[in-house]
Amino acid sequence: VQLQASGGGLVQAGDSLRLSCAASGRTFSTDAMGWFRQAPGKEREFVAVINGSGGTRYYRNSVKGRFTISRDNAKNTVYLQMNSLKPEDTAVYYCAASTMVIIGTASREYDYWGQGTLVTVSS
Repeated sequence: VQLQASGGGLVQAGDSLRLSCAASGRTFSTDAMGWFRQAPGKEREFVAVINGSGGTRYYRNSVKGRFTISRDNAKNTVYLQMNSLKPEDTAVYYCAASTMVIIGTASREYDYWGQGTLVTVSS
């Protein structure tokens, strides 16, 4: 079972990036899929989550209106479209899958994790 995150990079404030997370080894279509991030010297924090069908999404307040989570169950892939990026969005972004909850915002609710992809936003 593997989650492979990609799409990170170095961008300027105001730019956009789209992160992808490809799942393999099992079908994740019924799992909640989430994105978390960890900035240097800080704890990992919740960013966004989408339920199995894609009908329910939830975001941390600081990214609402700028980030959009989506999924393509046929491709076993979840995306995070990030617009209007700010320097404070700089972090390693991790995707995760949960078989335990329909929607989860806590790391402990997720049982599969990707390796992370670095997003750096310069001012």
